[in-house]
Amino acid sequence: MKSKRIYLFAVIALLAIVSCDPDRVYEEFTEIPLHVWKVDHKPVFRVFLTDTVTPHNIYINIRNGSGYSYRNLYIFLTTTSPTGQWIRDTVDCILADNRGKWYGSGWGDIHELRVLYKQNIRFPVSGYYSFEFEQAMRTEHLKEIYDIGLRIEKAQIAEIEK
Repeated sequence: MKSKRIYLFAVIALLAIVSCDPDRVYEEFTEIPLHVWKVDHKPVFRVFLTDTVTPHNIYINIRNGSGYSYRNLYIFLTTTSPTGQWIRDTVDCILADNRGKWYGSGWGDIHELRVLYKQNIRFPVSGYYSFEFEQAMRTEHLKEIYDIGLRIEKAQIAEIEK
């Protein structure tokens, strides 16, 4: 009887979580070992996408500590399509204002920010896309970066019409 209650609770919780964010197609984080992003550590997110019609928004998710030494984070982001074509962008993620106040949300020492990378894009073919992140801050050991993540969501109709 107790295991049935636990199972029912888990199913209800999962449905509640999924139903709260209907536009989310994909969202994952990867932890940066020891919260030090080394220049040779390049997290990769592989995402299977089938919708070639709906426009999507792509976000970079960043969790950093209060001791992070900069107000921004440069990232080289290489996107590879299922056909093998790739594009590499340099993205400047602004994490704090000029006075050092962190953007996004935070609890305790950790701050989380979602940065818009691409808006209203369509994926031209179905299949696996890979997104490789590389820190580009001209330092080999970037301290106080806890996690890096990727979010892909369906674009809202109001965003498309802009």
